[in-house]
Amino acid sequence: MVSSIFLACGAMSPSSGQDIDTLITGQTPSRTTVFDEVKDPHERRALLAIYKQQNPGARIKLAQSFLQSYPRSSFLAEVYQVIAKAQIETGDYRSTLENAAKSLRLYPEDALLAVSVADVQAHQGLYPQAESSAETALDLLTHFVNPASVSSRDWAKLKPQLQASCYFSLGRAQMMQALVKGNDAGRNQRLEQALGNLDEAARLNPRDDEVSYLQGLAELALGDLHPAEVYFARVTRLEGSLRSKALEQLRRLYEHSTDFNRVPFETYVKSIPEPPMSAEAKDDAKSAARSPELPPYAGSKACRQCHPDVYERWSQTGMARMLRPYAAANVIGDFSRGASVDAGEVDAWKNGQLITTPALAMQPAVRMSTDHGNDYFEIKDAAGNWHRYRVDYTIGSKWEQAYATRLPNGEIHVFPVQYNAMQKRWVDFWQIIDPPGSPRAQVTQWPRLDSWSSYQANCAVCHTSQLRNLRGGGFETLGPEFREPGINCEMCHGPSLKHVEAMQKAQPYDKRPIDPPVDFARIEPRQFVAICAQCHMQSAVRNPGPDGELNYSRSGEFFMRHQRRPYNVFSRKGFYKDGRFRETTFFVESLLRTRCFRKGHATCGSCHDPHPANPASNPNSMKFSDQPDEMCVQCHTEYREERALTRHTHHAYSSQGSRCVSCHMPRIVDALLFEARSHEFDQIPDVQMTLTFGQEESPNACQICHDKETTEWVMQTLRAWRAPAKPELTGRNEVFEDEGYARVRRP
Repeated sequence: MVSSIFLACGAMSPSSGQDIDTLITGQTPSRTTVFDEVKDPHERRALLAIYKQQNPGARIKLAQSFLQSYPRSSFLAEVYQVIAKAQIETGDYRSTLENAAKSLRLYPEDALLAVSVADVQAHQGLYPQAESSAETALDLLTHFVNPASVSSRDWAKLKPQLQASCYFSLGRAQMMQALVKGNDAGRNQRLEQALGNLDEAARLNPRDDEVSYLQGLAELALGDLHPAEVYFARVTRLEGSLRSKALEQLRRLYEHSTDFNRVPFETYVKSIPEPPMSAEAKDDAKSAARSPELPPYAGSKACRQCHPDVYERWSQTGMARMLRPYAAANVIGDFSRGASVDAGEVDAWKNGQLITTPALAMQPAVRMSTDHGNDYFEIKDAAGNWHRYRVDYTIGSKWEQAYATRLPNGEIHVFPVQYNAMQKRWVDFWQIIDPPGSPRAQVTQWPRLDSWSSYQANCAVCHTSQLRNLRGGGFETLGPEFREPGINCEMCHGPSLKHVEAMQKAQPYDKRPIDPPVDFARIEPRQFVAICAQCHMQSAVRNPGPDGELNYSRSGEFFMRHQRRPYNVFSRKGFYKDGRFRETTFFVESLLRTRCFRKGHATCGSCHDPHPANPASNPNSMKFSDQPDEMCVQCHTEYREERALTRHTHHAYSSQGSRCVSCHMPRIVDALLFEARSHEFDQIPDVQMTLTFGQEESPNACQICHDKETTEWVMQTLRAWRAPAKPELTGRNEVFEDEGYARVRRP
C-alpha cells in the first residue's frame, strides 16, 4: 500500500518558501519557492527536469546526473528522495534503502519517505529496522502538518492511510520477530503487540485486506482459531488479491472444525461473523468540549508575594525584558545626533562575520534622534518623504535590541533596523536573515505600515504573555492585546489564581504535576519541552483558540501543542547543506533530533534555568555556567573520571578539546550576529560531510580549532582513533514468505 501512496504524493515539488523568524499560521501566505533560492540557472533547470520526468528509469538517470554535476547542491535530500521513490517503482528495494538513508541523513523529518522506508525494510526482512522506522514515521505524521507536495484537503485523506501503513509495518515486524523466537516466553506478548498495531491499522483503513489477513495469521500463531476464522472470512469478502489465500486458510480451519462434513464449506464461510470494529477512534471535538476550564490568571506580581527571590531573578532575565514600555534607562541603542543608516547599504552575515557593503552615496534612509526625553526614528519612504515615529517599546536587552512604536489606532509596528550590542552599530537584521524578495528587507517600504512590520501579527506571540485577539480573530495587526509584556511566570507555569488563593487561605489541594502551577521537576519530558516550544520552536504552526487565544489555552492544558511545518519549506538560509540547523530559532527542533531527548529524556531544563541565581553574568541562563561539562556528565557519568574522558576525546584533560561542547555543540549557529552553540548534540565531526560540502556548508568541529589543517588531515586522525566498524546487519528472514509477504505492499 505505502509504495503507491508515496508515489501518488509526489516526491518533489516547488515548495513554498517560509522566512526563518516569522510567525507561521495555517493561513501563512506563500511568497516564494525554495527553488527561487537556487542561484545557478542551470542547476534550477536540472532540478525542474527531474521533477517533470514521469518515467522512473529516466528520472533515476536524471537525478544521478544531477548528483554528479552538482555534488554540493542544497537539494541533495530531495534528489536522493526522488531516486528512492523511483527505485520503489522499479522494484530495486535494496538500492531504495541506500538512497533513502542518504536523503534522511540530510533531512530526517521526511515523513513520506520514513513511511515508505518502514515498508521496504519489512519487505526485506529487516524487521527491527522496520519497527524503528515505523515508530519514527508515526511520530512525524503526528507532529507535522501536510508536506508542500500535498494539499491540506488531500492530506486529510492521505494521512490515515499512511498511519495505517505504519501500524501494519509495526504489526508485521513484531509478528515475524515473535515467530522467530519459537516458544520463547516473550513470543505471545510480541504477538499481542502485533495484533494491537494491526487493529489500529484496520481502524484507520478498514478496506485493507492485507491487514485482516495478517491479523488472521497472528491469531493462528496464538492458537486462537475462531478469531482467525473471522479475519480470514473478512478477507474473502473484501475481494482483494489475498482472497484465494484466505480461502485456503479457511478450508484448513474448516477441516478441523465441528462443521466439517456437516455443512457445506460455502455455508461455513458465510456463517462466520464480521470482526468487531475498534471503538478507540476519538472525537477530538467532544474530547475538547469535556476538557475542564482552567483557573484565571493571577499575574506575575502575585507570584512575588511567596517567591520574592525567584521573582527578582526572573525580572532580570531576557524573558522578562523581552518587551518593555519605553524607558530611557532600558535603551542600549545609539540615538545620538547623526546616527543613521544609508539607503542602499547592504548587511550580510557570513562565516561568523558581519559584511557590510556601503551605499554608493551617503543618503540616509533611517535617522535616529532624541528629543525632550524621548527617542525617535525618522524613515524615508520610497517617494523620498520623511516620516517621524516615537519609540514606545524596547524589544530585547542582551545582544540586540529592536524598537517599536504604537500608532493611535493601537497597532504596534517594529522599526526596520535594530541595534546590535556585539557589533556596537545599527543593522538591518531583516535584510540579513530574509530570503530574496522579502518585503521587510527594504527600509523605504516600512512607512507603509503593513502586516510585515506588525508586532501583534508577527512578534507578540513569543514576546508577550497571554496574547488574545479581543475581536475573536487571529494574528491581525489590530485586535491582539496582551496581559503582560515579556514572558511572565504564568506563560511557563500556567494560570495560577486558584493556587494563590489556596495558599493565602492555607488550604493546599491535590493536583497533577502538569496542573498549574506546573511542577517542572515531575512532569514528562515531552510536556517540559512543549512548554518551552511555545516560543522556541520556529516551525510551530499557530492557530487561534475558540475565543481568540493566541499563545495560551483556557481549557485542558494551558499551553498549545503546536504541529510543525515541514522544515524543507523554510528558506535555505536556515540550514547548512549537510542538513543541520544554522539559526537559533530552531533550537527546539534541534533538541528533538537528538538521542539525548528521544532516548535519554533530556529537556531544556537539563541545562537551562529560566531564573538563575546570577542573571546579570549568565545571559544564557545556564544551570552549570562555570562547569559546562556537567551538562553532559550528569547523565554520561562514565566520563567524569579524567582517564575515561581523555581516552574519549584524545585531548588533554584541561584543554578545550576535552570539553563536551567543543565537539557536540560547536559554535556554528547564527544568533544575533554572533555564533551560538548548536543544539544537535548527537553530532560529532563528520568528515565525509565536510569533504562533500566544504567547511563553510558543513562546519567540522575539529577544523574550528585546527583551522590550519585540512579535512583530509582530520579524516586520517579520526581513523587512527577509531576501531573498525562492525559489519551492518543484512539478509532476510524467510518466515511466512510462502504466505505472500515477500513483497512491498500496494493498494
